[in-house]
Amino acid sequence: MSCPPLLALDDLRVTLATPRGPVQALHGVSFEIDRGQTLGLIGESGCGKSLTALALMGLLPEGARVTGSLRLNGCELLGQPEADWCRLRGNRLAMVFQEPMTALNPLHPIGAQIAEPLRLHQGLDAHAARAQALRLLQRVQLPQAASRLDAYPHQLSGGQRQRVVIAIALACGPDLLIADEPTTALDVTIQREVLDLINELVAEDGMGLLLISHDLGVMAETVQRMLVMYAGTVVESGPTDALFARLAHPYTRGLFAARPRLGWRAEAPGDGQRGQRGRHGHRLPTIPGRVPELAELPSGCGFADRCALAIDDCRRTAPPALEIAPGHAARCIRLVEAGGAA
Repeated sequence: MSCPPLLALDDLRVTLATPRGPVQALHGVSFEIDRGQTLGLIGESGCGKSLTALALMGLLPEGARVTGSLRLNGCELLGQPEADWCRLRGNRLAMVFQEPMTALNPLHPIGAQIAEPLRLHQGLDAHAARAQALRLLQRVQLPQAASRLDAYPHQLSGGQRQRVVIAIALACGPDLLIADEPTTALDVTIQREVLDLINELVAEDGMGLLLISHDLGVMAETVQRMLVMYAGTVVESGPTDALFARLAHPYTRGLFAARPRLGWRAEAPGDGQRGQRGRHGHRLPTIPGRVPELAELPSGCGFADRCALAIDDCRRTAPPALEIAPGHAARCIRLVEAGGAA
């Protein structure tokens, strides 16, 4: 009998209460993560990435309704009482938030904040928890860790604060680590250090990793599989190498085309220069429009109003997931025209 995946989402749907009435924010999200596997979730702001993470942590806004299935090690989590969620959060499930200055409590030293989950979930006394907090700071390579146990968040740099947040997340040896934009507001060098550190720790401990980002370059270098999300729906999924080799969904292709490239200089609007790559500049392609409001989602493909390939059928019915290659699928009825079909 095969073991269940570490994490399994099946047809997860989330409905939020808003001033305009109930709106569905997540539409049938399904995926699995095994131990030691790294999975990336990418898309524009407002596509549902962070909401998916909050659903996994049991931290959805008050009044949210959730249906479908969310299983950790084969155990169903939806419908569990809050006390059970509290025993999981910070213990078996951990999250690295995108802004460490707001994730950390400015009124407490960082050593005390790392020690808190150790005392809560593992029952360590103050002395043992402080000693373990120091070991965790050393593990995440915080410089001068011993002298910084009693430092406050404002006394650390952005990269150092992010290392502290990672130490807190790793304190109890979680099964699943969720990293929500963990390198936001960090410079490129520190971004690379933080991502390398997360990958190294995941590999050492055999955790599952869900990495949320809007950066295609980060995904290409960090995760084994990718999910592309738009308007609360996974529109494309597959192994990272396969997805980059065959960008199937028009939205994925738009994201890829809009990324800045080394040696290209953005062209000022209206300057009349066509230019060549790396010499006279090149205007980056953009995706017209914006992600629709939750209360204004179309009945068909959520991307139809921004897609140059959309036809009337795209706006009538939500497209099914079509397999392009083993493990690689996309929700688009125009895959041939988009160049994503074999």
